Amino acid sequence: MTAHLIVDARNAVGECPVWVAEENALYWVDIPNGGLQRWNAATGHIAAWKAPQMLACMARTTAGNWVAGLETGFFQLTPHNDGSLDATPLARVEHPRPDMRLNDGRCDRQGRFWAGSMVLDMGANAAAGMLYRYASGHAPQALLDGFITLNGLAFSPDGRTMYVSDSHPLVQQIWAFDYDTDTGTPSNRRVFVDMHQYPGRPDGAAVDVDGCYWICANDAGLVHRFTPEGRLDRSLSVPVKKPTMCAFGGSRLDTLFVTSIRDDQSEQSLSGGVFALDPGVQGLPEPRFIL
Repeated sequence: MTAHLIVDARNAVGECPVWVAEENALYWVDIPNGGLQRWNAATGHIAAWKAPQMLACMARTTAGNWVAGLETGFFQLTPHNDGSLDATPLARVEHPRPDMRLNDGRCDRQGRFWAGSMVLDMGANAAAGMLYRYASGHAPQALLDGFITLNGLAFSPDGRTMYVSDSHPLVQQIWAFDYDTDTGTPSNRRVFVDMHQYPGRPDGAAVDVDGCYWICANDAGLVHRFTPEGRLDRSLSVPVKKPTMCAFGGSRLDTLFVTSIRDDQSEQSLSGGVFALDPGVQGLPEPRFIL
């Protein structure tokens, strides 16, 4: 289960890895720098683009470009081979405070994009974060609130369970919701995992073909796998303290890619890099946002 460094990216906050099968490539973001990056698995070539704001989360669209959550709302991003990036505003989010941005996000199985918000200063301990649902042609709707640092968005293979975490040190919870796939409405919120019982804070997540939930354990250098019943099944190590989000990829979706935060306070020279692990299971293709 050795983790291999595939890109010494040195990202300030690497996040949101997304595998694109037709390109045989992994995309991910560097949030504070507004960076969009791509690693070609066949050649090892790295391409990079810069968004006009902090870039937190994204999903591939049915048109082949990207829907993304930035500081002020949802954008359509179209990267070009010359290094330029078209960023078209789609829908503005009316944050309850001016010092906020979007954070973790992904599509449900039906092609709706979900993204959570957070106050930029985690030290403010402000539970102003909301979870927004965005469908093309509609205004974003805040369905859940009261989060400090919303993370861990994922959906079960049948799409009928939604997972959400709050990675703030004061919270460290993962919740499960019943999810109405017709209306895109979560209900019956319950604690799925209390991460105070395990090493690390719950950050970004993914779900495998067995319906197990993989969560990056920030501050612990681990990725945990929990069964649908919330039982810890296994923990894989990465050679950095702050892994942020994981995603399945590769030709058989049997590689687990993990992004990380650059930790300049430690001697971990690989921090901020992107890693690949063999998790022993396959993942699921990421749904595309329906334009």
